[in-house]
Amino acid sequence: MAAIRYKELLCEIVPHYEPRPPKSKWVISIEGKLEQGHQDNMPGSWAKLSIYRIPCHLKHGEDKAWVPQIVSLGPYHHHGEKHLLHMERHKWQCLHRILERSGQDIGLYLDLVKKVEWRARAGYEGRISMSCDEFVEMMVLDGCFVIEMFRGFVEGFKNLGYPLNDPVFSMQPSILQIQRDMIMLENQIPLFILDQLLGLQFGDPNQKGCVAKLAIQSFKPLMPTETLTFNPLYNHDTAYYLDGFRWGLLLLGPKRSKTKPWSQRRQWFKRCLTELREAGIKVMPSPSRILVDIKFKNGILKIPRLKIHKGTRLLFLNLIAFEQSHLDRSNQVTSYVIFMRNLINSHEDVRYLCSRGIIRHCLESDAQLIDLFNRLCREVDFDIRDSYFPRLTFDLELYYEHWAFLTRKWNAWVAILKNKYFDNPWSIISLVAAFALLVLTFIQAFYAVYAYYRPYS
Repeated sequence: MAAIRYKELLCEIVPHYEPRPPKSKWVISIEGKLEQGHQDNMPGSWAKLSIYRIPCHLKHGEDKAWVPQIVSLGPYHHHGEKHLLHMERHKWQCLHRILERSGQDIGLYLDLVKKVEWRARAGYEGRISMSCDEFVEMMVLDGCFVIEMFRGFVEGFKNLGYPLNDPVFSMQPSILQIQRDMIMLENQIPLFILDQLLGLQFGDPNQKGCVAKLAIQSFKPLMPTETLTFNPLYNHDTAYYLDGFRWGLLLLGPKRSKTKPWSQRRQWFKRCLTELREAGIKVMPSPSRILVDIKFKNGILKIPRLKIHKGTRLLFLNLIAFEQSHLDRSNQVTSYVIFMRNLINSHEDVRYLCSRGIIRHCLESDAQLIDLFNRLCREVDFDIRDSYFPRLTFDLELYYEHWAFLTRKWNAWVAILKNKYFDNPWSIISLVAAFALLVLTFIQAFYAVYAYYRPYS
């Protein structure tokens, strides 16, 4: 009653006073979204992201290139699909074997990850609808499984205590598919988590970079080049092993130029191999083992050797998606794939590259190889001014245009000669007679001079 009387008195004193109506659910919802937007816009909030979802425009409705087929790692595909349940049970078997081998308690691993749970969660794009306990459990289980895989690939699963008839690790097709699943962009565990879990297993916290080296050795069957080397320069504090794999491919590759006047060309270089060969350009395998180390000099184009197998498209697609997601990374792999797509335009191009030892593939036909590059480049967001090969493409285009200019000029001369001197039989006879007379005159002059300086004895 006192509150009602107070409002009545307030209205008498302040005539224009109107009590504020309570907020509707709609307004409360909008305010909540604004607060979330404020939090997302805080300085450094986006800088924590490191593991992105693959962009929708790259998926093309095909699941096998970006959805795990055997094992799910991380929160993006942690939905309990039937085809992944078998490996979930095997993860727990691996974790049990790790604890048994190290003589440690699971609580140590849970406490370790719980301390950095916020940092790991912030690294994933979008909201992760998992409780703290669920997220920590997943990180420990999946992280230990990844480490066990890397060690098994390098040291041998038998040396880790697994039987020869293990239902997963004794099957080569399963191992290859696990490796392909582990290289997917959406199937990653933060590298700092793996380093800490490995340090706990070994009883030595100083394991920074060790997991990345194990990953490079583990993924050798997937590499498209002759060799793959660990690059110690990349920042593995905010990255994951797919990033380390990419750095290994690009190690010691050509440097991006700071000033690129040639990058302002009107269009991307689109000359196929057949056109380059017609222009007199020789194509040779490069001695370099770095994927993007393509060079052109003195009419010779040198391309590093490339191995293409069943998992190559999956690998390149996820590396392209990685570069499309990380604006702070260069676009070497994307530029390389687009360059090769433009170079390979026909079965003849494929056969020539194979005959020169530049490409080796185990696909069913050359048409599949052409289709592979075409599908990789479909819907790729790419600015030609930001190409990783600006000087290379500029030089190739310049060389080709110079050859085309000379060819057009030669054809013009031939056309003039044909139209002016070969338009009828009498013109041809006159030209031949004039030429014969010129030759005879030259011979006569030669012998006259010769007789003057060398008279008969």
